Amino acid sequence: MAVVGTGIFSIYAGSSPVSAKDVGFNIGPSGGARVDFQVIKDPAASAQCAVQVLNESYAVVGWTVVDIPPTEGNDTPDGGRTTSHSAIVRTESLGVTGGVNACWILDEA
Repeated sequence: MAVVGTGIFSIYAGSSPVSAKDVGFNIGPSGGARVDFQVIKDPAASAQCAVQVLNESYAVVGWTVVDIPPTEGNDTPDGGRTTSHSAIVRTESLGVTGGVNACWILDEA
């Protein structure tokens, strides 16, 4: 029983305080892209996410950092933990896919 408890604690202790889920992307005719994604975090926390667009060789051809503010309302089924976002990413050349690379919680100073 102690081994199971330790394993469960390890899973929760190692989990990130913020995560993201790619929802979709749209590559525009001029090469820029719109990336749609969801962020899961504590509703009171502020975060940032790095969003990128890749070409067919998986090289980064565009990226931006998106600010994710605290959630105002808790009227969602998960209490405001999951929010939806879109980012417009300018690219250097034609991209073929887009998504979130990483998200992090901002330190409140």
